[in-house]
Amino acid sequence: MRNRIFLFLTIISVFANWAHAQVIRLEVTAENTEKTNVLDSIGYKPRFDNYKQLQEEVFNIKEQLSKQGYIDTRINAISKQNDSTYHAALFLGTKINTVRIYYTSDFDTKLLDDIKHQNGADYYDIAIQNLESVLSHLNGKLAEQGDPFSTLQLIDLQKLNSDTLTAQLEVVSNKKRQIDKIIVKGYEKFPNAYLNHFLKLRTNQTFNLNKIKTKTMLFDNIRFAKTIKDPEVLFTNDSTSLYIYVEKVRSNNFDGFLGFGTNEDTNKIEFDGYLDLKLINNLNYGETINLYYKSDESDQQTFEVDADLPYLFSTPIGAQVGLRLFKKDSTFLNANQYAKLNYLINAEHKVGLGITTTNSTYLLEETSLTLSDYKTTHYTLNYTYSKPQYADPLFPINFWFDFTAGFGDRTISNSSEDQQMFTMETHKIFNLNNKNSIFTKLKAAMLNSDQYLDNELFRFGGINSIRGFEENSLVANLYGVINTEYRYRLSNTLYVHSVLDAAYFENQLTDSKEKLFGFGFGLGLLTNAGLFKLNYSSGKTENQTFKLSDSKVHLSLTATF
Repeated sequence: MRNRIFLFLTIISVFANWAHAQVIRLEVTAENTEKTNVLDSIGYKPRFDNYKQLQEEVFNIKEQLSKQGYIDTRINAISKQNDSTYHAALFLGTKINTVRIYYTSDFDTKLLDDIKHQNGADYYDIAIQNLESVLSHLNGKLAEQGDPFSTLQLIDLQKLNSDTLTAQLEVVSNKKRQIDKIIVKGYEKFPNAYLNHFLKLRTNQTFNLNKIKTKTMLFDNIRFAKTIKDPEVLFTNDSTSLYIYVEKVRSNNFDGFLGFGTNEDTNKIEFDGYLDLKLINNLNYGETINLYYKSDESDQQTFEVDADLPYLFSTPIGAQVGLRLFKKDSTFLNANQYAKLNYLINAEHKVGLGITTTNSTYLLEETSLTLSDYKTTHYTLNYTYSKPQYADPLFPINFWFDFTAGFGDRTISNSSEDQQMFTMETHKIFNLNNKNSIFTKLKAAMLNSDQYLDNELFRFGGINSIRGFEENSLVANLYGVINTEYRYRLSNTLYVHSVLDAAYFENQLTDSKEKLFGFGFGLGLLTNAGLFKLNYSSGKTENQTFKLSDSKVHLSLTATF
């Protein structure tokens, strides 16, 4: 009973204190109506819980007025009008609009290039409301020149006239800093060539923290590593050490698919598939090794292996070599070898010069007008642009562009003929919002020659080309394919998409020109095993009617390890 009475009295006491608590109000005036209007334009806080908060607000008003140019502002009095109202009387005085800052002859006037001002022989004029931001900007510029501990201050402040204040700029400089050491923590075997040429972080560079943070953001463009926290700097009397915190990321890829469809001639279901293995940075040099094999329903086999070695001998030069074998049933076999030197301009751009040779062997005994043994040698020029978004595992590449031009000749027996070859591939993701995006891809190729052989023409069609057609079932000396998808992200691990493809090709051997279309839908699911994709698509030519029996179903799984 006693406890209940005590609780009841406590509640009454709290309620009584709350009921008697009062909110105090603030009224502020200046020396005349015009200056009072200036006070009102500041928009100060009018209500407070206690006198201390009210007093702090009055001093805050005085500080804001000083920044606006009323440097003579003073608080004449803060008086109590009644139990709930206080009155603050301020004197503003004449407003200063301009500050004329004088500097010495050793001041770097280039620091003023980004500042709105008027110049004199040894001074610059700025609006007083910009004074704080201008000094902060100048201090940042000095830090970018390798002096992060420099300070600026204005001394000898005087009134030049009723509108202008003068001051002397004093720069207190310290020893300029440069990066003496770069230390990678977490992934100590991170390739140094990527620091020097990809991120462009080097020792003996002028220390600039803003540029360092910008450069380390390029880790988002590296597939095999990522930063785990912001870089840090250790300053000592005689050195500056930069610490970068990185961890290695799983980046090896295994991709494969199983496809099946109905053979038009036999009406039986046929299967096809491929594997694509990418080994990335296993030797901690940033290298990439690709292994690709495909066997499709047209009795065609493709085998490819290549190695991409960036930043050879810690230079911006890289090398790429590869071998490609293509066999068309028992008709012919093409062996393609290529070697290329790349100059990696920066994180996104690279150009390359190379040589490509092809030896084709006709496997049948009977003679053919369109098939023959031949050998080609092409000298190539290549340009590649890449804009990844590796933070998104569903769509890791936002933009890709690759163009190659080749010039050379083809030799049949003792006869030689000049040739030119051009290939281009680009794709882009247009992110409409967090859930909706549009994917577009364009792939085109052209072989220019006086005469053509069937075993040297381009072969395309299938899941990585125009969908709804058999793998490599289309043959052309010129073609272009446009793939489009509208993608809707159901979650961070699941999306659905449409399939709308179009293609045009020419084959001068058969004197044919044709337009093709592919329709369908698909989905992608990110699982613990990898990215699973399913595509259902149907293809038709320009004059062909749509047939459901011609549809293709493709399944693929891209595993990262």
